[in-house]
Amino acid sequence: MEEREDLKSILGYLPVVARSWSLFWPSQVVETLKDLARGPDHSRVNSGEVLFVAISDLRRSLSVSSSLPLSPCAADGYALFFDEIMSREESAKWFGEVVPALANLLLRLPSLLQVHYQNADGLINGLQTGLRLLDSQQPGLVFLSQELISALLGCSLLCLFPVTDRSVKHLPTINFDHLFDTLYDSYNQKQENKIWCIIHYFEKITSRMPMGFVSFERKVLPLEQTPLKISYPKAVFWSNSVIPLCRFEVHRSGLIEDQSSGALEVDFANKYIGGGALHRGCVQEEIRFMINPELIASMLFMPSMADNEAIEIVGAERFSNYTGYASSFRFCGDYVDGRDSDSLGRRKTRIVAIDALCSPGMKQYKQELLLRETNKAFCGFLHHSENEEYKRLVQESERLNSDSAEIQSSGYVDDIGIATGNWGCGTFGGDHEVKTIVQWLAASQALRPFISYYTSGVKALENLDQVSQWIQQHQWTVGDLWDLLVEYSLQRRKGDTNDGFFTWLLPSLLASDHTRMLP
Repeated sequence: MEEREDLKSILGYLPVVARSWSLFWPSQVVETLKDLARGPDHSRVNSGEVLFVAISDLRRSLSVSSSLPLSPCAADGYALFFDEIMSREESAKWFGEVVPALANLLLRLPSLLQVHYQNADGLINGLQTGLRLLDSQQPGLVFLSQELISALLGCSLLCLFPVTDRSVKHLPTINFDHLFDTLYDSYNQKQENKIWCIIHYFEKITSRMPMGFVSFERKVLPLEQTPLKISYPKAVFWSNSVIPLCRFEVHRSGLIEDQSSGALEVDFANKYIGGGALHRGCVQEEIRFMINPELIASMLFMPSMADNEAIEIVGAERFSNYTGYASSFRFCGDYVDGRDSDSLGRRKTRIVAIDALCSPGMKQYKQELLLRETNKAFCGFLHHSENEEYKRLVQESERLNSDSAEIQSSGYVDDIGIATGNWGCGTFGGDHEVKTIVQWLAASQALRPFISYYTSGVKALENLDQVSQWIQQHQWTVGDLWDLLVEYSLQRRKGDTNDGFFTWLLPSLLASDHTRMLP
C-alpha cells in the first residue's frame, strides 16, 4: 500500500505497526492472539484475572505498557466483573466463545484496515473517507465498516491503543481500563450495567457480524467569511433572518432514540465526544454510547469540539435495551435494531453531537453566549454537504420577504427534522426555556422541516405546548423570535424580570391557562 496522509495522521494512535505502509501485528502479538483464539483449554484464559494477564502481555508486546500505565484498579475491575458479577454460565460462554472469536477478529485487524484504505478514496462523491485524525477546524468525513469498528472496539476492551500523545491532540479516552477501574474503585450498579451493555455488544457481533457502515463527520462553521460556505453567524444575522419558524412538536413522554420520524437525533455532548462514557458518566450522552457502542469509535480520532464545530454520526446500530437514568441506569437485554439502511449501507440513525455551555449561571443571558449556543446548534443542524442548495433556499426565502406560506412551499434541503430535548440543562445548568428557543431558532434557520422536542416531564416546560402553538399561529420569523429572546435576556441580566421566558413572553396566555387548571 502506497504512502497515505490519512493513515500517517492516525498511525501513531493505532496499535498495529507499518512497514513500507503495510500494516501488521508484531509477531508476539500474533502468537498471543492465536493462543486466545484456540480457546481457554489451550490459552488458560478462563477468568477476568487471567484475561488481564493476557492484556498485559499484549501491551508489553506492543510497547504501550512502558508509556502510560493502565488505571490502578483496572486489573481488579476485570476480575470483579468476569469472576464475581458474571454467573458461571455467562463466564463459560464469554471465555469459551466470545474471547476466541474476538481474538480471531483482532488477528484480522491489519487486513481490515488495508481493505478500508483501498476502498476509502472516491467512495462518496470523491470525498476522502479514510480513517484519520479529524482535527479541529478541519471539516471531513470518516467512513468505517461495522466490522472494522468491532475490531477497533476489541482493541479498546483489551486496552491496546497507545495513549501517550492523545491529550496533546485533545483526544478523549479510548481504552476501557477506566471503565473497569471505576467499577472496582467505587462500585455502583450503573457502572456494572454500562459494562453489561458493552459485553452484550461483543456477544452479538461475535455470533453474527453486522455488515453495514457508519460515517463520522466533523462539521465546521468557518469563523472567517467566505463566499463558498456558510460561516459562523453574528448577532445581526439572526436578527435580520426572515426564515419562518419550523413546525414544533412537543412530546411529554418517550425518548429521543425511540423517535420514528427519521429525524436527526441530538446528543447532549461534552466537547470531548463521549463525555464520561468510558469513565463514571451515565447521563444522556453516555447512555447513548452504551446502547449504540459503535459511537465509541469516534473517540479514537475526533479531538474536542470548538465553539463552531459539531460531530454527526450516521449508521450506528443499537444493541441494548435499558431503563433508568444516571444512578438508576440498568441494562435490560437485547435490542433488535430494525431501522432501514440508506444507499451507502448505513442505518438511518442520524446522531449529532453538540456541546452546550457548562454551568453558565447568569452569564448564559449575555448576548455573546446566546449567540454561541444558537450557532453551536445551527452548526449541528445545518446540512453542510448541501451548502449550495441551502444558500439557494435562503435567498428564495429572502426574495419572498417572509411570506411564510410561500417560503414553506419552496421546500427544504430534505425532510429530515430534529429530535431533541433538554440540551445543556440538567447537570450542565442551562435555562430550559431559553435552550428550547435556541434550538428552535437553529433548526428553523437550518431549514429543518420540524423539531420534535422531548420534555422528559420537566416542570419548567409544562406550558411549552401553549407557547409554541401561539408563536406558530402568529407566523413569526427567526429574526422576530431572536430579538425577543435577546430582549428577555437583557432584562433578566439587569434584574428587571425573574420570570421564565415563556411567562415573560405571554403572561396573559399562561395566567389564563393556569386559572383554567385550578379546581
